[in-house]
Order: sequence, then C-alpha cells, then structure tokens
Amino acid sequence: MNRLKVALLSGGTSSERNVSLKSGDQVLDALDKTKYQIFRFDPKFDLGKLVAEAKKIDVALIILHGLHGEDGTIQGLLDLLNIPYQGTGVLGSALAMNKMVSKQIYEQAGLLTPPYQVFNKGENINTDQIIGKIGLPVVVKPLKGGSSIGMSIVRSEKDLPYAMDIAFQRDDTVMAEKYIKGIEVTGGVLGNKEAITLPVVEIIPNEAYEFFDYSAKYTPGATNEICPARLSMPLTEKVQECARIAHKALCCHDYSRTDMIVAGEDVYVLETNTIPGMTSTSLFPLAAKTAGIPFGQLLDKLIELCLERSRGKM
Repeated sequence: MNRLKVALLSGGTSSERNVSLKSGDQVLDALDKTKYQIFRFDPKFDLGKLVAEAKKIDVALIILHGLHGEDGTIQGLLDLLNIPYQGTGVLGSALAMNKMVSKQIYEQAGLLTPPYQVFNKGENINTDQIIGKIGLPVVVKPLKGGSSIGMSIVRSEKDLPYAMDIAFQRDDTVMAEKYIKGIEVTGGVLGNKEAITLPVVEIIPNEAYEFFDYSAKYTPGATNEICPARLSMPLTEKVQECARIAHKALCCHDYSRTDMIVAGEDVYVLETNTIPGMTSTSLFPLAAKTAGIPFGQLLDKLIELCLERSRGKM
C-alpha cells in the first residue's frame, strides 16, 4: 500500500514556538507510520525546503500557533504550492486571529460576547473612559496571538497602564474587555458537511493562577480539565450551539475550538482557535477522546477531511 506523504509543520516564529514544537513531537509519535510517510518542516528554517519538495507532498498537517502559523500566512503559501492542509483556510484563519474582527462577527451571528474597547500603540489612552464604559475588573490582551501571552486581569485602575504596556509589547493593537466571572469552558467542532459538536470541557486553574494563562495551560497539574463539563443539559447544548455558530460564522473548516464563559444562563463567546492545541492531552483531543475518538484516529480524521475538501467533496 502506498503511504500518503505528509508534511508535518511545527515550530515557526511566534511566541508559541515551543508549544508548537512539543505538539509536533506528539503528533509525529501518534501518526500511523504504516499509513503515512512523514516529512517534518520548521517554517522558521525550512520554507525553502518546503517549496522545493512541494510536488512530492500529498497533504500537510499544520501544527503551528500564533502569527504566521494560525493567521492565514502559512495557509496562503500552501495554497500557492497546491498542498492540501487540515483546518481553516486563509480567510477564516485571519478572521479568527483578529479578536476585534471575530467579536464583530460573533455579534452579527447573534452570539453574546463581553463589551470591549480597542486601542492602538501611541494613542492617548484614557483609563477613566475605559473604566466608565467597561468597569472593573477588565481583561487586557493583545489583539492577535494566543496562549494568553501578554494578557492580564486588571482589578484596580492604577494597574491598567502597566497591563496595557505588557500587551503592547506583543502587538501594536490591544483590547480591553469586560471580565466576566463564571465557568470557563471550551467547545470543539469536528467535520464539515456533517460537523459534530464534541463534549464540552470545563477548565479550572488551581488557586495559584488567577486565570487560564500560559503557565496554567502548559504546566502539568496546574489545571483541572473536566470533560464532559459539569453543566446542565440545556446549558451544555447552548455552549455546543455557540461553538457551532462561531465555527460557521468564521468560515472554519474541519475543526475548531471556541472558548467561552458560562455566567448563570448566559454564554459569552471569547475567541475561536482554528488550530487547537494538538498534544494528546490538549483540550480538543481530550474532548474527542471523550466522544470515543482516540488521538491517532483524530489525526486520521483531520487528514481525511482535508483530502475530501481538496477533491471538492465537501
């Protein structure tokens, strides 16, 4: 049997490079070597090699996060090289990466999202105006990027300028968003024409962490992840429907994971990940495993969905 030639892309140049490399290692281990011949590329160093070897590649697995990996950049290159790849294309990737644009799309789709303001580097930022419109606490974060890098929860007006400075170190545009106290959850969607919503994951950082920040995400034992989440059936279905709507509104393909806060009976949509973390213990694979799809089979499914789209069967 001829094995599919798979380009595994991980690493890259974003602040999430190390996470991407570790994810790539685990994806490599989980891929069935009897089905796939795997070629590994790190876009930080290997773009020329990828272009040179494009004709021998059947499909690409993008295990990249953040800028130049999850924002449509690498997707555009693969489109030019005529290499099919799993996940969302250029348009949806760019939309989901920009937190302001994605919020506008959520609102147009009828989803609830926390109030926010956006600021550009060099602007005169009036903290009184922010507090007057949004209130305290307020979440400050870079407009682009992931893994909560550069993000802060501000509980006092005097701390707001420092939080802005931290976020501006990561991006020229920063968002101040109302902090919603509630249950942090994430909802996965898998598929295209017959997309399914996966079991909801409840995220509980331990008391050492104020929120689900970079350390809480990637330090073993720092977070308790419960799947399925401890929600009523109506709330579970509401969260899953929000994930499905966000997936469709942002033009996502194959899979996505949308982060939300449940406050009472309300579900606030925060952001959508078009390339969710893909270690065997990451949130999307955890939800898939709970639904009866082991990690290796999940990777098979993503490759299958990608090839179906490339053949025009979606």
